Amino acid sequence: MRRITLWLLSTLAAVVLLFSYRTSLGSTATVATGPGSASGSGSGTTGNGTTSGGTTSGGVTSGGSGTGGDNTGGGAATGGTTYNGSVVPTRWGDIQVIITVAGGKITGVTVPVYPDGNGKDRQINARALPILNQAVVAAQSADIDTVSGATVTSDGYKESLQAAIDAAHLS
Repeated sequence: MRRITLWLLSTLAAVVLLFSYRTSLGSTATVATGPGSASGSGSGTTGNGTTSGGTTSGGVTSGGSGTGGDNTGGGAATGGTTYNGSVVPTRWGDIQVIITVAGGKITGVTVPVYPDGNGKDRQINARALPILNQAVVAAQSADIDTVSGATVTSDGYKESLQAAIDAAHLS
């Protein structure tokens, strides 16, 4: 009788622990904040999806000297002009890419709009967006590989990136 009671209590404890286990942990890493804005005049600084200084017209921001933010792992960009890609709706949320171009080359990439509706989205994008940004700077085009596990984000990213490249009149 004691063995059966001990077995039942052990089984019950295991079942309770199994059902209380959370499979998706919330990620505290943030990749970027909301869409960027532009204002003022003078030397431009881009970072974290915001541009202060410079002049803005038609999705193109130009300013004196500036530094690109690495809010998405794109690296620092000195000077240059930023070009906004289109906001692309995906299955998991919108995505937008902004590139910084100096001397006819892409020197930095930021992603102010990306899917972040839940912890899984934030976790995937915290890993995928820096990889995509580094690939763009290395390839200097939208011809980059899709990140495994982030296919939907990668496809939307490439579409927005191509729009930014087209706006910059890069080949």
